[in-house]
Amino acid sequence: MVDLVVKRYAKALIDGKDISQLESQITELESVSVAYSNDKFLSIITSVEVTSHKKVELILSFLNNASQNTINLIKLLGENRRLEIVPQLVQELKKELFTMKNSYEGTIYTKTELATTYVSSLEEQFGKKFDIQLKLNQKVCNYDGIKVEIEGLGVEIGFSKDRLKSQMINHILKAI
Repeated sequence: MVDLVVKRYAKALIDGKDISQLESQITELESVSVAYSNDKFLSIITSVEVTSHKKVELILSFLNNASQNTINLIKLLGENRRLEIVPQLVQELKKELFTMKNSYEGTIYTKTELATTYVSSLEEQFGKKFDIQLKLNQKVCNYDGIKVEIEGLGVEIGFSKDRLKSQMINHILKAI
């Protein structure tokens, strides 16, 4: 349900704007979105004891020299009691911006950090494959293999050592 609401707001924000206007609005909303990771801020925003007007004032206090569009958006979200969707709205606007620019961001999940030349090679190869501009970020985690995820395109490509082992065992068992 929240996804549908976020998509409607994003569509209304994108309508009639060029890329530079959208980028500046995303930057302004990101400065607010950072506060949503703070538990105290989130408890204020979701509290029924705090009025919507006070919540809007709090969020607007984070904005320095914000455009009138962003101020009006925050006020509208406050009136409709939807201030908690700001982080999802920023993510949706970024996805739409990537689509407009034909430029995407992705994540590489590995157990160890990869060399920058290898990452740039992957960016180039995937960029050619999907006919896009691609920027890959590394995330070191417990994934035993390598996985590339390009969220805006819905692409996930992975190679896992465990999966390879199980496939080899199944192949050997079938041969016997």
